[in-house]
Amino acid sequence: MIIQLLIVLLALYVGSRYGSLALGAISGIGLVILVLGFGLKPGTPPTDVIYIIIAAVTCAGMMQASGGMDWLIQIAERLLRKHPDHITFYAPLCTFFLTVLVGTGHVVYTLMPIICDISLKKGIRPERPCGIASVASQVGITCSPIAAAVVAFTTISAANGFNITIPQVLMVSIPSCVIGILMASACSYHRGLDLDKDPKFQARLKDPEQYEYMYGDTATTLNKEISKDAKRAVYIFLAALVVIVIYASFQNLLPSYDEIKAIKGAADWNGLTPAQVAKAGLLIDGVTELKNQPLKMNLVIQIIMISAAALMIIFCKASPKKAVAGAVWQSGMVAVVAIYGIAWLADTYFGNYMSFMQENLSGIVSQYPWTIAFAFFAVSVLINSQGAVVVSMLPLAYSLGIPGPVLLGVFPSVYGYFFIPNYPSDIATVNFDRSGTTVIGKYLLNHSFMMPGLVSVITATIVSTILARIIY
Repeated sequence: MIIQLLIVLLALYVGSRYGSLALGAISGIGLVILVLGFGLKPGTPPTDVIYIIIAAVTCAGMMQASGGMDWLIQIAERLLRKHPDHITFYAPLCTFFLTVLVGTGHVVYTLMPIICDISLKKGIRPERPCGIASVASQVGITCSPIAAAVVAFTTISAANGFNITIPQVLMVSIPSCVIGILMASACSYHRGLDLDKDPKFQARLKDPEQYEYMYGDTATTLNKEISKDAKRAVYIFLAALVVIVIYASFQNLLPSYDEIKAIKGAADWNGLTPAQVAKAGLLIDGVTELKNQPLKMNLVIQIIMISAAALMIIFCKASPKKAVAGAVWQSGMVAVVAIYGIAWLADTYFGNYMSFMQENLSGIVSQYPWTIAFAFFAVSVLINSQGAVVVSMLPLAYSLGIPGPVLLGVFPSVYGYFFIPNYPSDIATVNFDRSGTTVIGKYLLNHSFMMPGLVSVITATIVSTILARIIY
């Protein structure tokens, strides 16, 4: 068991070193060793979550291809340039809500150079808004109605008896994460030396080439002309989100269908399990029963998102080729492969040792159920995907007897990959900061994202736990 766990951890570590698609692909090597080498029973790939990601990023990618994303960035830039003195607070809120809308943190790459430019020209140390803005762009994933982490949380929770809708999750995650971001912004407000007192920055200023590099150009999107098609695409996207939230809030509006379900605790029938009998569509007394089931929300999200993408193609001149080449669609497909491999590997390992873990860990987690937050955070540091953390770890948490409200409370802890600064948004932020104040430290962990990341996640988790306890 220990050797196999080391194999899982090694696969995740090697995948994180290569990044991108390697996270999912190298998990396949772990599967080969566990299944074909050790003979473990393979787990189940998280197909429902994968389908939702595909539909959501296709829709968001079409909006980007139509120019709609440029309009959202322009709106954010106007806000930031109107209030440059408070950019340390406004910048992370802008990146946070952009992620909430689109479901991926990769939409901030266009906004990040603008944040750096505004703060530098205003004489504010760029590290202050940039560090927390990068963190906030990933925090928003646990607050987006179309993000894989949120959808997976509701789907897995429902399967384990905690029936919670997407709006109910957002009622807890959004306010707690916003409070966490504001706390981290406050801690960043006077972070580091002011530019006029920073000897390293002042030394760079004396170099004419460095001065021209830092102050010569102005990063902006305000000179871009936004077409009516681009605005129409944004309206379609927002309308799709509203429809999803309405159906999630009032699921009695959804159509329902008769389905054959296995009876819990029923004995096998002619060598088939009750689940296999139900899958075969057989109605057998004492084995299966006919139930009226409403249309599942994971299917609703897929239908609406893919339909909205089609409307953008027809009415907004969104180019499918341009969408496929865009950052949103490509990053979404990378997430699909990562979640596919990582979650399948984790499900294979935990599924084979579930009874052992229940016997040996149930006592600890029943006494201190909130400690599961440390496990969520640690796994996130390894696999760089909040959706993958939820899909791979939440079933284990429920199997250990941790109540749903407790898991909702620690939901913000699934973001921990700022801890090791190898995530694309963090690396890009360092490169966008022409002042050189946003850095990855000499000792790797003393980087610009550590403090705002820890403050934001710890605060959000505490507030979320309190809110979940009050509501449930």
